[in-house]
Amino acid sequence: MPRRKSASGGLSAAAQAPGRQAVLSRFFQSAGSLRATATPTEPAEKVTKGDSRKRSSGSDGPIKKRAKKVPEKEEENTPVTSGNPEPKKCLRPRIVLKSLEKLKEFCCDSAPTQNRVQTEPLRERFAVLPKCTDFEDITLQRAKNAVSSEESKSQANQKDSQFGPCPENSRKPSNCNSLNKRSKSVYTPLELQYMDVKQQYKDAVLCVECGYKYRFFGEDAEIAARELNIYCHLDHNFMTASIPTHRLFVHVRRLVAKGYKVGVVKQTETAALKAIGDNKSSVFSRKLTALYTKSTLIGEDVNPLIRLDDSINIDEVTTDTSTNYLLCIYEEKENTKDKKKGNVSIGLVGVQPATGEVLFDCFQDSASRLELETRLSSLQPVELLLPTQLSEQTEMLIHRATAVSTRDDRIRVERMDNTYFEYSHAFQAVTEFYAKEVVDSRGSQSFSGVINLEKPVICSLAAIIRYLKEFNLEKMLSKPEHFKQLSSGMEFMRINGTTLRNLEILQNQTDMKTKGSLLWVLDHTKTSFGRRQLKKWVTRPLLKLRDINGRLDAIADVLHSESSVFEQIENHLRKLPDVERGLGSIYHKKCSTQEFFLIVKSLSHLKSELQALMPAVNSHVQSDLLRTLILEIPELLSPVEYYLKILNEQAAKVGDKTELFKDLSGFPLIKKRKDEIQEVTQSIQMHLQELRKILKLPSLQYVTVSGQEFMIEMKNSAVSCIPADWVKVGSTKAVSRFHPPFIVENYRRLNQLREQLVLDCGAEWLDFLENFGEHYHTLCKAVNHLATVDCIFSLAKVAKQGNYCRPTLQEEKKIIIKNGRHPMIDVLLGEQDQFVPNSTSLSQDSERVMIITGPNMGGKSSYIKQVALVAIMAQIGSYVPAEEATIGIVDAIFTRMGAADNIYQGRSTFMEELTDTAEIIRKATPQSLVILDELGRGTSTHDGIAIAYATLEHFIRDVKSLTLFVTHYPPVCELEKCYPEQVGNYHMGFLVNEDESQQESGDSEQVPDSVTFLYQITRGIAARSYGLNVAKLADVPGEILKKAAQKSKELEGLVNLRRKRLKCFADVWMTHDVKVLHTWTEELGTEGVQTSLPH
Repeated sequence: MPRRKSASGGLSAAAQAPGRQAVLSRFFQSAGSLRATATPTEPAEKVTKGDSRKRSSGSDGPIKKRAKKVPEKEEENTPVTSGNPEPKKCLRPRIVLKSLEKLKEFCCDSAPTQNRVQTEPLRERFAVLPKCTDFEDITLQRAKNAVSSEESKSQANQKDSQFGPCPENSRKPSNCNSLNKRSKSVYTPLELQYMDVKQQYKDAVLCVECGYKYRFFGEDAEIAARELNIYCHLDHNFMTASIPTHRLFVHVRRLVAKGYKVGVVKQTETAALKAIGDNKSSVFSRKLTALYTKSTLIGEDVNPLIRLDDSINIDEVTTDTSTNYLLCIYEEKENTKDKKKGNVSIGLVGVQPATGEVLFDCFQDSASRLELETRLSSLQPVELLLPTQLSEQTEMLIHRATAVSTRDDRIRVERMDNTYFEYSHAFQAVTEFYAKEVVDSRGSQSFSGVINLEKPVICSLAAIIRYLKEFNLEKMLSKPEHFKQLSSGMEFMRINGTTLRNLEILQNQTDMKTKGSLLWVLDHTKTSFGRRQLKKWVTRPLLKLRDINGRLDAIADVLHSESSVFEQIENHLRKLPDVERGLGSIYHKKCSTQEFFLIVKSLSHLKSELQALMPAVNSHVQSDLLRTLILEIPELLSPVEYYLKILNEQAAKVGDKTELFKDLSGFPLIKKRKDEIQEVTQSIQMHLQELRKILKLPSLQYVTVSGQEFMIEMKNSAVSCIPADWVKVGSTKAVSRFHPPFIVENYRRLNQLREQLVLDCGAEWLDFLENFGEHYHTLCKAVNHLATVDCIFSLAKVAKQGNYCRPTLQEEKKIIIKNGRHPMIDVLLGEQDQFVPNSTSLSQDSERVMIITGPNMGGKSSYIKQVALVAIMAQIGSYVPAEEATIGIVDAIFTRMGAADNIYQGRSTFMEELTDTAEIIRKATPQSLVILDELGRGTSTHDGIAIAYATLEHFIRDVKSLTLFVTHYPPVCELEKCYPEQVGNYHMGFLVNEDESQQESGDSEQVPDSVTFLYQITRGIAARSYGLNVAKLADVPGEILKKAAQKSKELEGLVNLRRKRLKCFADVWMTHDVKVLHTWTEELGTEGVQTSLPH
């Protein structure tokens, strides 16, 4: 929109109210320039001709005089527009001369009708401008502001016509007062209502229900427009955007995925009830009904499970909630000594609202925060609840954890004031929350268990209770006996975050996806809750022989059974929806009728099917674990049958709560309301007899059109016989429809009762869900049994497809593997069958340390990972990829592999390497498996060798753990001579191509050796690493390779000469024969001439 030059009157007005409204974009002017263009008291002619006069004379006197004549003599306007081309600069370029000529009759008082007629074409012409859809709204608002600033002038000159960039301002004087009121920033009732809710939930993006759509206001609208790619415009005092109601779940999920907290504000009253209420003339009452974040995405607004009957679409409708943990972290204040070292005591509580799982832990952590990183890697939370102040080391870890992934996958961080984490406040909050649950001895025992938790855990628990109350999800914390400790050293193998990452247990290291990980290899589960269970198994291998062998027996039973019972059970599992998440939604009373019916029907059907299989299970299932699980499930699922019988299937599927319950004996309020509705309906039907007599139409019937019921339809030719007090509802060309007074009154009453019935049914539905929630933990136990069965079937399928063997587990410290394979590489290679198997033998009684050398890319890292992965799979209770395997129980696996710096923490690659190594030295035990890959390579050769040598000797002599040590430093291999019984030297086999290694172009040129990798672990030391061969494979230019080969030959010769001289000198030092001494002198002189090298 081109800028317009201001008249002098407009300049004075602008000077009185500077900076009234900023320029929004290149299409919109500020309020000051709008008033300068056309103030409300100036006539249309002043805009068109006044500008040129101002430029020529600099005085507005003649203009005002001219303006006063306009209402008296309209003809004078004619030559103004036709004779002067200047106005084209003041109006929009699209307004042509023909339109300007027609505007000469424009006048507010003398021709109101013409005014309206002329305004419409102008609006149409404004509409053709690009990106000006919201121009009229914004311009109207500015015009109203202008009216407010010129109120006194406007009242004195009400008869003056006005014309400016916003033709909507051309109204009768009677409209000026309403504009004045609105210009004083008077908010609409809806806006006031929104502001009240927003004041309470300042950090949430609010979706406000307005009829058939949800609206966003203010900054929320701008966020929605940006993130959802929808249109945003100015409406009254706020920017606004809207979405249709049936797409709410899609847009809420998209906003939540971006990391926002989203609130849904719904109408809480209906039209019919409002009409008889005290606030019938006010805006519909609304309140916030739900809040959503990444971890609390539960409810019918975001889980449209009406579609979940179709298992194919499950992933399209809702994301897998396997890692939707909310994790609350608290640090206990350190003493001065620990603060200097960076040590700290950390308490955490993790909840997964979708499944009802609650975890807690308390641990000491060092400055590297490796323990906290381990738990973050294992749980993979989507949301963190933190105090406003944390230690610098923890803040750095949180920053790294929340910045690694893309925005939609990024961890959301919620901060809470430190006051709520203080122990005195936390203890009081936890006591108040759990005191109401103490009603019996069991409750008292649970309460005492909570109070006796470590202080940091109680502080975290209090904060998470407070946070979940915002979402009405605190109920999941009410049963502390179901809390589980995350790290239990007596039950599970310790796998820290570094090991999870290095061994690619949950994600591959290339693109951080599941494919290529150990979980991906083992996951053939049929259910979502089975997949979640398997993930826990993979990250928490067992330590107790009895539990491990129980799983192995179950897998063996499935593999070798000839009965079809396992296949039938697997088919039933395949048909199940995500009942674990569904039960969680029901427990929180946030589920729809469709979801409830789907879950209950699925569980009831499964119960009956399993009961039919009971005889076959008793006779054909040999595994104690499987038989116990399968036999217990039907009994645990027995409560669902009662609730299924009560429900009306058709009403549940369409979400009709008024017809949801078949038997109303347990719902007296609904029965009473339905009786009242029936009574009113019968009275209306009885009144039909009287109407037939009045109209003398014996076959008269009520008609229903477009939802309007109980209408009397008459032909237009017979309307004269209709009584005068009847209300006409509608008509067509042929007929007219009426409501008699009796019908009007009773129909209104009927609608009120129907809407009250809906509210009563909603309240009864919540009570119904509350009642069902009493069986929640029993049903969860059944689902856990089903998940375990699903995991057993999955591991059995992996064992069968991969030709795995059953490992033998022992208490003794040993790892003996015959022809083992790397599980992920074995699957990725597929049918090519190119993977070379390798054996391993580590034992407390013989060799417990393997020093592995060999050429680069020879398979050293894959081999040591393979040994660790086989040990993990064995202790999960899975078969392993080998011909034979005997595994002693390993309490922890520690790895130090790869090279990467940490710029954010100011740590170099070598510093990172040694930090991890120091952590392993502190925590490794004789029962641990330690893997160190190329320790010491990040510094000079001598320092690297020294560190590697001293570290490995510490593990051999002091820690006495099973150790795999990969190195390129030959001096480290000398430890085999010092500890021959405990240490063995190995290398990855290879062949050097003799032909290509020959010098082809004379003695002066050297070419890299060509190496063929055999990928076979072999006894002995590899004298060289053949790094130039890798350079050749990487396509390093030939010139560089030749120069490198020549330099390598020189350095190798120099080192060999020094070694030979040292050996000779040692021999001579011990000799007593003069002849031997002369011989050595002659040989040394000859060699010195032949092998002299430039220095």
